[in-house]
Amino acid sequence: MLTNRPAEALCVLWAAASIGAAIVLSLITIASAYAENVVDPSCVNAAKSFNCAAQWSDPYIRQVPAAVGEADQARLSARDRKWLARCRPVIERDRYGVARYSYAAAACEFGVGTD
Repeated sequence: MLTNRPAEALCVLWAAASIGAAIVLSLITIASAYAENVVDPSCVNAAKSFNCAAQWSDPYIRQVPAAVGEADQARLSARDRKWLARCRPVIERDRYGVARYSYAAAACEFGVGTD
C-alpha cells in the first residue's frame, strides 16, 4: 500500500502561514496606534557591553509655562533692562555675511547678567 499525504502537509503549511499573517497584521495594527509617538534612542557601545535607552513622547503635548504675576513680570523686565544696559547687543555681519551678535561686556553671549 502506498501512502502519499502532500495534501495534509500543504494544510499544515497553510495553517502556519495564516497564523503568521494574523500575528503580522496584529503587530502592524498596534504599531499604527503608536505612530504619533516620538522615540529618542540613545545607545552606548563599549568593548564588552552595549546599552540602549529610549524616551517616548507625544509630539502634540507642549509644556506651557505657568502664568507670571505682575510682581514677577516687573522683576523680569527690570532684569532684562539691566542686561541690555550692561551688554548692549549689536548685530554685525561677519566676512561671510552671517549676522552675529556682539556684546560690550564679557560672558553676555551666555546669558550671564547682573542678577
